[in-house]
Amino acid sequence: MFFYLSKKVAMSNNVKLKCISWNKDQGFIACGGDDGLLRVLKLETQTDDTKLRGLAAPSNLSMNQTLEGHSGSVQIVTWNEQYQKLTTSDQNGLIIVWMLYKGSWYEEMINNRNKSVVRSMSWNADGQKICIVYEDGAVIVGSVDGNRIWGKDLKGVQLCHVAWSADSKALLFGMANGEIHIYDNQGNFMVKMKMNCLVNVTGAVSIAGIHWYHGTEGYVEPDCPCLAICFDNGRCQIMRHENDQNPVLIDTGMYVVSIQWNHTGSVLAVAGSQKVITQDKDVNTVQFYTPFGEHLGTLMVPGKQMSALSWEGGGLKIALTVDSFIYFANIRPDYKWGYCSNTVVYAYTRRDRPEYCVTFWDTKNNDKYVKYVKSLISITTCGDFCILATKADENHPQFVLVLCNSIGTPLDPKYIDLVPLFVTMTKTHVIAASKEAFYIWQYRVAKKLTALEINQITRSRKEGRERIYHVDDTPSGSLDGVLDYSKAIQGTRDPICAITASDKTLIVSRESGTFQRYSLPNVGLIQKYSLNCQAYQLSLNCNSSRLAVIDILGVLTFFDLDARVTDNTGQQVVGELLKLERKDVWDMKWAKDNPDLFAVMEKTRMYVFRNLDPENPEYPNKDYIINFEIRSLRDSRALIEKVGIEDASQFIEDNPHPRLWRLLAEAALQKLDLHTAEQAFVRCKDYQGIKFVKRLGNLQSEPMKQAEVAAYFGRFEEAERMYLDMDRRDLAISLRLKLGDWFRVLQLLKTGSGDADDSLLEQAHNAIGDYFADRQKRLNAIQYYVQGRNQERLAECYYMLEDYVGLENLASSLPENHKLLPEIAQMFVRVGMCEQAVTAFLKCNQPKAAVDTCVHLNQWNKAVELAKSHNMKEIGSLLARYASHLLEKNKILDAIELYRKANYFYDAAKLMFKIADEEAKKRTKPLRVKKLYVLSALLIEQYHEQIKNAQRGKVKGKSSEATSALAGLLEEEVLSTSSRFTDNAWRGAEAYHFFILAQRQLYEGYVDTALKTALHLRDYEDIIPAVEIYSLLALCACASRAFGTCSKAFIKLESLETLSSEQKQQYEDLALEIFTKHTPKDNRKSELDGLLEGGEGKLPTCVATGSPITEYQFWMCSVCKHCVLAQEINNYNFCPLCHSAVG
Repeated sequence: MFFYLSKKVAMSNNVKLKCISWNKDQGFIACGGDDGLLRVLKLETQTDDTKLRGLAAPSNLSMNQTLEGHSGSVQIVTWNEQYQKLTTSDQNGLIIVWMLYKGSWYEEMINNRNKSVVRSMSWNADGQKICIVYEDGAVIVGSVDGNRIWGKDLKGVQLCHVAWSADSKALLFGMANGEIHIYDNQGNFMVKMKMNCLVNVTGAVSIAGIHWYHGTEGYVEPDCPCLAICFDNGRCQIMRHENDQNPVLIDTGMYVVSIQWNHTGSVLAVAGSQKVITQDKDVNTVQFYTPFGEHLGTLMVPGKQMSALSWEGGGLKIALTVDSFIYFANIRPDYKWGYCSNTVVYAYTRRDRPEYCVTFWDTKNNDKYVKYVKSLISITTCGDFCILATKADENHPQFVLVLCNSIGTPLDPKYIDLVPLFVTMTKTHVIAASKEAFYIWQYRVAKKLTALEINQITRSRKEGRERIYHVDDTPSGSLDGVLDYSKAIQGTRDPICAITASDKTLIVSRESGTFQRYSLPNVGLIQKYSLNCQAYQLSLNCNSSRLAVIDILGVLTFFDLDARVTDNTGQQVVGELLKLERKDVWDMKWAKDNPDLFAVMEKTRMYVFRNLDPENPEYPNKDYIINFEIRSLRDSRALIEKVGIEDASQFIEDNPHPRLWRLLAEAALQKLDLHTAEQAFVRCKDYQGIKFVKRLGNLQSEPMKQAEVAAYFGRFEEAERMYLDMDRRDLAISLRLKLGDWFRVLQLLKTGSGDADDSLLEQAHNAIGDYFADRQKRLNAIQYYVQGRNQERLAECYYMLEDYVGLENLASSLPENHKLLPEIAQMFVRVGMCEQAVTAFLKCNQPKAAVDTCVHLNQWNKAVELAKSHNMKEIGSLLARYASHLLEKNKILDAIELYRKANYFYDAAKLMFKIADEEAKKRTKPLRVKKLYVLSALLIEQYHEQIKNAQRGKVKGKSSEATSALAGLLEEEVLSTSSRFTDNAWRGAEAYHFFILAQRQLYEGYVDTALKTALHLRDYEDIIPAVEIYSLLALCACASRAFGTCSKAFIKLESLETLSSEQKQQYEDLALEIFTKHTPKDNRKSELDGLLEGGEGKLPTCVATGSPITEYQFWMCSVCKHCVLAQEINNYNFCPLCHSAVG
């Protein structure tokens, strides 16, 4: 990271500044100072020069408004960005809220408590609430519209700081004695924060700053530290949350006055002063740290005393108040980026994703490929490849070096147990270094290998393609190192601070200023050099003769590695420090083909040097990619254009360079001077160019040569027109095929006079379909896929468009056992379309998958049907397992439905009877209980029918239907000998039916029929409690004046053991009251005799009236087999008991 001062703004009358705040959204800067000074400034870039952008553009003050309203020294300024409000406070405790109106700031609200001074103010993350703390312990939380939400006086404390949590659920209060207390958002004390950074610190300390980054722009890493607390003695701790037991601890070694995070929470700026040994006075300093405590750099600021700092919204500038001045510093972040094979690879974070977004931008074709990478450490590029260094896992100390090509495809990942703080790569090697050791990996790229090459690779693996060396080792180069990670954990007194490498040299720099030079590929220590600086960035030129060093202060120096000079003692030494030195340098780059040519970035300018002499500085003339032509290239181009090829050729001969020869070759090709072109291609070692010239020489036609040259130089429209003029449509099509311009290929195929090649037409249709599909225009893609008969991509498009009718039609049009059918079936499964999925699976002869689909989608009846038709035996166990899973979750009705759908009526009935019995015990409404018993009995009837049908299928063709029915009954008997409800499934339904019928008849006044119905209930004491049966019977008998039956009912009631003595006494008292008035005899005894006696051979009962059926003709239900009197059934459309239709 690189920092430098860029602008200085002075306050009038030399008024000292106390505070500053930069509005992150709108760009306003508020600063406050002595004598009520309050100003709002705004920096704005005003330039018509499109070449000057970003930090390079000049910044002017577009606003400089003085706000009047404070009389005392303004101590706090804070912005509410969401609502465009400025809140300020002075030493007298006066608070003013300012608002923007028609381009100027005006007072909106004023508050003065007149008791104490405001020490801190903080808006929460959404700008809805403000917390104000006073020195005397008073706390006020208010809303954005000025209403007071709550207030509290904290007794016996002096407050000096406040901060909101990101979710606005917690408040941190900083005390004058250095303690920090955590409160909830209603002002209730929660806990006192543990300050790990103050361990072993003696003496009084005060809090210099608390800043809690709210995550509005996302986090650098998941679970990233975001709460920074710093004390005036320089001790600082950065926490993940308010209760973090393992915070990041920093000792800045300076007197701190202010701290603040940048807009993404990736850099913490700590401002204050530091003692310097060489100077008597303290020096104003800003230190920059990552959230994990790593030091990024130091910025020295002139002046006597710094008081505050604030970041700009984009994180590229910082404002510092020193005495009566505002200093602006520009920040050059360490961007993660590189350039390989015409591709810019760069990484950035997004607020909606925890990973880094790594983009591979092909600047030639303007194609972009995006990859998301967790815990990215660095990007390093060389040639056609790049290395992404990442953490393997958040909870594991291992790291990964991922070799990628120029479109982001991972080719070879290497897991290492060494922290890759510094990574460099050459065309054959990747070198990663921690502070103590460096790891070397000789990488290979996948290609077609011969048997000999395979043997060489195997041997090289055995000999060690991966090696580790400790920085204190002195390898000789004769023997390869080994992959021994124990070397990586051995300490060193002089850590590594930078590395660089070329094809034959590796340079490792150490913090003491020592540079170690190793040979490659056999790593041997050749030489040690010593420089009086700590390197930050190293770079070797293309022939490894010179080393460029940028130190941590931004000073660029150059070192000749092979020069032999005599030192002060008269001894000859290898290596010489060159005289060129440049300051404020943040990057440099050597030319790949000239060891004396390099470019340097200084502040916002770029300089190109040749032999250590600068050319005229040039400003970039493109948005992102900058290409410069050096002077000799410009001169050669001018000679070719104005004088001619022969003179230009002589000039280039005198000043040879591959790029100049290429320029000459291209000019000669344009004029079809093939001899000169061939010689020039030979001189620039362009084998492809030589072959092209040879091919041109073999062509007889002059127009054909011109067309080929036009295509070579990318003038494809012109080349195609020439081909068509020569009636060579085939060459025009071939050209467009090479370019991948399928739209034009299709057009040429269709407009041609001859028959179009069917396979090429198909290929063109599919390629255009791919073009539209890649751009999410699948409706357009479908049209071309249909014409190209590409069923696979057609299915994919239908699925992505949710056109399931089209997908179903496609599946039906495919032949049986087509390879695409299983995939289409899976598409239907994913959207829950069972029937279509089953059809597709059966069409490709996969009944097992069809059954699994039915099970997965809960279509158990279909699953059982399929399993039976395809003789699968495992469906029963699967069904039982799923049912037990439902029962464990107490989903009994779901289990019943499952069994019923699967035609397992017996199991469904068992569960239904269980529910009915439980409901009966709960004394639920009798009608509900009757319905449950009826459902249970209906399931049993279905079970009976199932058994009969199964047996009927077995004995088909044998004696008679009676025989099969009998066999079914016998099998049923064997299967359910122990079940009470299979024999008498309707007993429960009968019991509650008569129970309800008797009460209905009684209430309607039919007391005699009610008595007859109630008498039937005596057979159901196992289902309905006896106390209810005999109470109802006694009531009906009493109403019917059958006091004999009533007396028997009372006797039964008084003898029930389930009643308490108190209840029995009540029944006795009631009986006494009745039978003292009435004799216990039945008046119509003869009518009740048959019912009272009961026993064997009793008559069937009418379920409509409850009366016995004495006639020969009556109606019987085909479902429940219960009877109704012939004259009664005419009044019903449904069976009174089971409610099935009267047929």
